[in-house]
Amino acid sequence: MATEWQGKSRGSVLGYKIFVFCIKKLGLRTAYFVLIFVAFYFCFFAKDSTKSIYYYFRKRRQYSRLKSLISIYKSYFVFGQTIIDKIAISSGLRNKFTYEFDGIDHLDTILKSKKGGILISAHVGNFEIAEYFLNELELEEDVTISLLTTDTEHGDIKAYLESVTTKSNIKFIIIQDDLSHIFEINAALSRNEIICITGDRYVKPSKSLSHNLLGQESLFPAGPFLLGSRLKVPVIFVYVMKETTKHYHLYARTAKVKQRDHMALLESYTENLEWILNKYPLQWFNYFDFWNDLKD
Repeated sequence: MATEWQGKSRGSVLGYKIFVFCIKKLGLRTAYFVLIFVAFYFCFFAKDSTKSIYYYFRKRRQYSRLKSLISIYKSYFVFGQTIIDKIAISSGLRNKFTYEFDGIDHLDTILKSKKGGILISAHVGNFEIAEYFLNELELEEDVTISLLTTDTEHGDIKAYLESVTTKSNIKFIIIQDDLSHIFEINAALSRNEIICITGDRYVKPSKSLSHNLLGQESLFPAGPFLLGSRLKVPVIFVYVMKETTKHYHLYARTAKVKQRDHMALLESYTENLEWILNKYPLQWFNYFDFWNDLKD
C-alpha cells in the first residue's frame, strides 16, 4: 500500500543544486528541459507516489487508463515547474513571471478589520510564492503572513535553499505538542497578521475530521477548521495556481459559515477545493494515499 502522509516530501539536496545551477547559469528554459527527464524518472521509480496519483486520476477523476498514465507524467512535470519557479522567483527573477488576482479585495477587507485573519490553502498550485506577489499590491495595510507548520520537512534541503535564495518575509509558527502555538497564533492575529494553514494533509496521531472529497471520504486535519470556526476572525480560502509557463493566478474566496461550526467550515473548504481542482486537475500535489483506498 502507498504510505500515508508522514510529513516529509521526496527530494535530495543534489537534485535542488542541479536545478539551482540550471536556473542561475543556464536559464529557466534549461531547467525546464532537465525536468523532462526528472519527471520520467519519478514516473517509474517513485512507486508509491505514482500509484497514489494514478488512483487520483483513474478513480477520483474517472479518467481512462491511458489518460491517467499520461496525466501522471504531466502532474510530476507541473509540480517540478512550481518548484523551479519558486526558486527562480525567490532568487531575484520575479520579473520573469506575470500574475493576476481574483478576489484579492477579500484580503484587503481582512487587513482593514484590524483583527487579522486566517487563510486556508492546500497542497495545490504554488502558494509559497504568494508573498512575492502580495508585496506588490497597493493595499492600505502591510501584509504580514505567518505560516503554521509542523516543520518536519528535510532540514538539509531547507538550509540549502535558504543559502541560495532571498530571505522570505513569511514567519513560521511551529505546531507544538503542548499547544503553545495557540498563543503565538492569538498574538499574531492581535497584530493584524494573516495566519496561513493548509487543510489537506492529516498526520497521525493528531485529531482528524472525515469528509467527502471528489466522491470519496477522507481524513483532514482538525486543527485548521477548529481554529477557523472558533477564532472570531475572517477565514479565506486561497490558492496560487500555475496557468501557463510563466503566469500565475491567485484565487481568494471568503468562507461564510456559522461561528463554532467546524464541520460546516470543512464542508465549505472541500467544496472550494473541488472547484479549484476541476479547473486545474493536474495541480493536485498530494502524492500519497490520501483517500486510504489503495491495496497491495
